Amino acid sequence: MKTRVELDPQVASFVRSLAPEPRRRLRAALRDLEREQGDLRSLEGNLAGYWRLRVGSYRVLLRFYTAQQQRVARCLFAERRSVVYELFAELITGERQN
Repeated sequence: MKTRVELDPQVASFVRSLAPEPRRRLRAALRDLEREQGDLRSLEGNLAGYWRLRVGSYRVLLRFYTAQQQRVARCLFAERRSVVYELFAELITGERQN
């Protein structure tokens, strides 16, 4: 079964902002996500329930769910590895408090 991949606006904007070669690699990795291929790992701690897709020095944070009997990978946030986890944790913590 093929997984549907959905990109949040932040992810799409981040991918478009990259230089041509990293952009090509990230787009290829997102296409591979349809077959749940790639360097995927589930996260732990305060990010439990989320997954990360590693593409070189970039990370895409996502969540899997089922909608209308189809598996969906919702890509929520993308950034360089050095800052992605801290920024995303702040983002979801802020959403939970509001």
